[in-house]
Amino acid sequence: MPKSSALPQKLILASGSPRRVELLAQVGLTPARLMPMDLDETPGRAEHPRSLAWRLSGEKARAALKVLKGDADCAGAYVLAADTVVAVGRRILPKPERVSDASDALALLSGRSHRVYTGICLATPDGSLRQKIVETKLRFRRLSPHDIESYLASGEWRGKAGAYAIQGIAGSFVVKLSGSYTNVVGLPLTETVNLLAGEGFNIHDAWLEG
Repeated sequence: MPKSSALPQKLILASGSPRRVELLAQVGLTPARLMPMDLDETPGRAEHPRSLAWRLSGEKARAALKVLKGDADCAGAYVLAADTVVAVGRRILPKPERVSDASDALALLSGRSHRVYTGICLATPDGSLRQKIVETKLRFRRLSPHDIESYLASGEWRGKAGAYAIQGIAGSFVVKLSGSYTNVVGLPLTETVNLLAGEGFNIHDAWLEG
């Protein structure tokens, strides 16, 4: 009698971020589907940056589950959502689309310490939600007007929390980093892998196939 094989596990990423896709690929994971959730990310009045990252990651996971309800192709899938927030103290920096907003954010970060919070939320096949917040502290060197002007001209800042991408040119701005580097890129890998493995996702299968 032939052995029965378990159905392959599926991971749905509730995001369209190329950076998160690349980070998952780094640990051998390819999402079965990308599902960007278009939510209002406006902070609540006096909402702490950590609380915002926690809330939005949970809302994105729940929104994805609602969309997937009744989809037989995704039955039993794990759904991973994340949200990254950059803050100086309690001041939350935007994901700017305008040059003026990006310039203001970089001027604020110049020569100062700031924190990056990423909330990750995993919806398991039984519908449970597991959440975690990861925090990284960084300090930028003092940026000259020419540094800021040239970085803005590169276009790397567009749509990035805090108006910078650490994996690009802005990596040269960082003089000190305490915590997870991949958290700043957009998805803390150690915590994500541990969360998946702890909830029964066989993370090692992809490593053996590779």
